[in-house]
Amino acid sequence: MCVTCGCDEGASVTITNLSHSERPQSNLPQNKLTQSEAIDPALGHSPIGSDWHSHQHPDGSVVVHRHGPAAPSPSPGHHHHSHPHHHDHPQAGLDHHLADRPSLTATDPVTQTLHLEARLLDKNNQLAAANRQWFQTQGIWALNLMSGPGAGKTTLLVKTLTDLADRVSFAVIEGDQATLNDAERVRATGCPVVQVNTGTGCHLDAAMVQGGCQQLQPPPGSILAIENVGNLVCPALFDLGEASRVGIFSVTEGEDKPLKYPHLFRACDLVLLSKIDLLPYLPFDLDRAIAAVKQVNPKARILPLSSLTGEGLADWYDWLLAQRDRACPLATADLAP
Repeated sequence: MCVTCGCDEGASVTITNLSHSERPQSNLPQNKLTQSEAIDPALGHSPIGSDWHSHQHPDGSVVVHRHGPAAPSPSPGHHHHSHPHHHDHPQAGLDHHLADRPSLTATDPVTQTLHLEARLLDKNNQLAAANRQWFQTQGIWALNLMSGPGAGKTTLLVKTLTDLADRVSFAVIEGDQATLNDAERVRATGCPVVQVNTGTGCHLDAAMVQGGCQQLQPPPGSILAIENVGNLVCPALFDLGEASRVGIFSVTEGEDKPLKYPHLFRACDLVLLSKIDLLPYLPFDLDRAIAAVKQVNPKARILPLSSLTGEGLADWYDWLLAQRDRACPLATADLAP
């Protein structure tokens, strides 16, 4: 459940590996995720949990999904889909799975909410720490791309994958509530990609990223680009284990966007101002937009760019490669000729 809006409580999350049929077989299990299986032996425990399971479609794509945090763990060989979930609730108005905790009472909703938020964020942070450790061990640099819907994340990502295809290895996790549209665009570049559909969820979390990495198996020295669900609020609250955060807003959104959504822009290492090819046609003040970013995050670097004309992309590519080289010096040294 999202601790901000509760949007994904009981939601079904689906991970579709669009590159599965083109990838070499891994020595890790691909068709079933159980309590004993982790992304990599380096993680030790099972961060994903037994409520994840998968299906392989005739076209070779693999769909991995779960059915919400309250869903019971499937027994071996059991396909757990939507089943009735009716039993007596000992305390009306209280999540029955937490009813035995004395601090969480129906008469103390503030305490109940605070404890639930703390538990959810703590669990996510533990999984994110496991992700981060695995990325560092494998020499993988992960970045979290965040923006509102329509800011140009996917267009920029597709352009980047195409232009840098001969310089660096990429893997992509696409986050959307529904459809495979963005993942299909990424797959067309030849890049390995999985699509995470969050259902009613408004953001990715660390467990979803772990499930995606189980399928992708990004190679050492690569960049893992995580395109979060289009949302300027909740994605900033959830650590995915990434090394860097990139926030994007476009000239069609107004100069004050960073002031309206300060938490996201405050959390970013880099802010991209997209679609600047439209500046001649819009009453948009570029200097004012840059000042708004600096007001909430004085340390952030700001790069105006256009995926359509290519203006500013060289600086974006230089930043990407420099961050990857700094984060993974041993892996990139091994890849050097």
